[in-house]
Amino acid sequence: MNVLVADDDQTSRQVLNAILTGEHYTVTEVDNGLAALETLQSATEAFVALIDWEMPGMEGTEVCRRVRELSNSQPIHLILLTARDSKSDIVQGLRTGANDYIVKPFNRTELLARVSIGAQMVGLQRSLTQHIAELEDALKKVKQLGGLLPICSYCKKIRDDSNYWQQVELYVMHHSDAQFSHSICPSCYESIVKPEMARLGVDVSDPVAH
Repeated sequence: MNVLVADDDQTSRQVLNAILTGEHYTVTEVDNGLAALETLQSATEAFVALIDWEMPGMEGTEVCRRVRELSNSQPIHLILLTARDSKSDIVQGLRTGANDYIVKPFNRTELLARVSIGAQMVGLQRSLTQHIAELEDALKKVKQLGGLLPICSYCKKIRDDSNYWQQVELYVMHHSDAQFSHSICPSCYESIVKPEMARLGVDVSDPVAH
């Protein structure tokens, strides 16, 4: 899991980096709000982001607000880091789009627990996005079989979008995951197969012949 550490204090970044890399997270460091926003804007992978509230260029709360306005499809879990601990500050931070809030000085165990929860949430979001994409793809395939299909009144072939006539089973197999196994319906057996067998001298009254 990728973790962004955005803090203008070098010592804080070093401490966070050491803690997180020790737990096998991939850490990206930036020292200002604008760099944090740019990193998350261009993200091609999911992120858990630890965002300091007070930074040059752009405050952490503004970074959170801007990130939530992005059309980026990658899930991002935002955790605000700050020495502000009043209820009003916490509410303000969460209202700007942060998922969580950690007060400095932080406890190592608590920090890792919250980052772990963030990583799990991001993983669930990513999995959900993948499942939705698969369902949309399946729905497209189903819709391809909808609408008006030109079919020959004699041979029952279907005309596709390229104006090519093909057997019904070939058309359906090409536009879906359906597979066909051929058999003979009772009506065709009585009207076609049975007379043909009789013509060939096969005793159609014998159950084995059926």
